[in-house]
Amino acid sequence: MAIIAGEYNFTVQRRADHDESITITDGNDNPVNLTGFSIASQVWDESRSTKYADFSVSIPTPTNGSFSLSLTRAQTETFTPNILNYDVKIQNPAGKQEYYIEGKIFVSQGYTTM
Repeated sequence: MAIIAGEYNFTVQRRADHDESITITDGNDNPVNLTGFSIASQVWDESRSTKYADFSVSIPTPTNGSFSLSLTRAQTETFTPNILNYDVKIQNPAGKQEYYIEGKIFVSQGYTTM
């Protein structure tokens, strides 16, 4: 049975580092064991004609179903539209690939520089 990707929207500030922690649970709200899984995620414009970034993905504790998506401030500086799109694709140890999450990234203007 195919997974229907859940929707998760969040805000990123331009010219700032950004980390997003996500936990995947099953139908009984138990964490999905991500041992041996691969995760990829990208940021695109709505028409999917321009890719803005590849998230860096880490799975520090696979047994609790959690992973992190990270963007650098150099990446978020290129986020010129105010709304971008992303999704998260997961590959299980057997090689089956499915989309688990998709959504919008609302881009907020950062004003302070360092």
